[in-house]
Amino acid sequence: MPRPDDQATATAPPAPAASTAARRGPVDPVKSLMHDHRDLCERAVDPLEIAAGLEAHGLTDRTAARYRHRDVFSLAEELYARIPPRTKEPAVSGPPDAGPDTEARALWTLLALLPGAACLATAGVLRLTEGVLGGGTRALVTVAGALLACLALRLCLSRGPLRAPEGAGRAGMYGCWLLSYAVYGEELLAQVMTGGPDGPWDGTPAPLLGLAAAIAPAAWCAHLFAVHAHRKLTGSRALEEFGAGVRPLLLAAVALFLAALLPLLYLADLGLDGNGTPAAAAALGVLFFVARLLAAHGLPEPGTVALAAACAVEAAAPALVLSSRLPGLEPLAQPVNALVSAGGTGAVPALACGAAALGLLLHASLALSRASAHTRT
Repeated sequence: MPRPDDQATATAPPAPAASTAARRGPVDPVKSLMHDHRDLCERAVDPLEIAAGLEAHGLTDRTAARYRHRDVFSLAEELYARIPPRTKEPAVSGPPDAGPDTEARALWTLLALLPGAACLATAGVLRLTEGVLGGGTRALVTVAGALLACLALRLCLSRGPLRAPEGAGRAGMYGCWLLSYAVYGEELLAQVMTGGPDGPWDGTPAPLLGLAAAIAPAAWCAHLFAVHAHRKLTGSRALEEFGAGVRPLLLAAVALFLAALLPLLYLADLGLDGNGTPAAAAALGVLFFVARLLAAHGLPEPGTVALAAACAVEAAAPALVLSSRLPGLEPLAQPVNALVSAGGTGAVPALACGAAALGLLLHASLALSRASAHTRT
């Protein structure tokens, strides 16, 4: 007759089967995901940061179904709810610089006005002292005004909606080249195409004044884009829904900036008797704006590449003309000759900056439609 302990042993499940079930993984898939992204979950101050971090790691609304959730946002809410209370911090109401108080807005608005004020003051001094000061003194005034404008620009880009992380690549160097070409490039190309360069060439400072004055509208357009994009993010329930909603906001911000830039360029050209091409300066302004908007959202590399591409095209135009003077290389100048014949010397920077701005805008419509570009991760 079997003993009672033998019967208990016979009815108990075998140990190997239990260990096999344990090795199949956790029953709760969200717990496994939380373990893989523990640092992100514990550092987040609201569910939006977790959603942005998951998206940055390649998680989409479709893959969220594997964790028994309809989208990334609901999955992020559960992950945030599971954070131990001692690790949670008070949630913030918006992204960096998306909702500063009135004093902060007034401060970065004032700083954004400084570069244009410096350029306008320099142009005014040069106009009032025309025929009074010598060439050397006027050059010193110009250099001093340029240094003040550069310092003001650096100061206004250190805070506010146009602030970008440190180490934004070589965008500054490429920006200086593009601005220098906007002032002197057309005259240089004209001299090269007529057998020169023959010596010093006259500059057209009107684009600098117009672009410097447009920094304040650029800051406000970037601010409005950040505010409305964050509102769209908080009101969205799917990544695709947010992306579809933020792209029109980006196009509206660029269009609003362009609407403010064109009158400023026209007034600067009218006040300084400029003869440059407004299309080239407008394309350069849009290129700068989109590049800085990407950098302000933590994506400086695409803007640097676009600025470098525009520099390469502008440098290639006189280089091709000069190279065509060598025997057998005459066809090299034909593209430049055709472009200048169709639109003047200003067609070269207009094409270079316009193509770069369009390509960068297409990239920004994808990059800035990601939730990770609008929250701290």
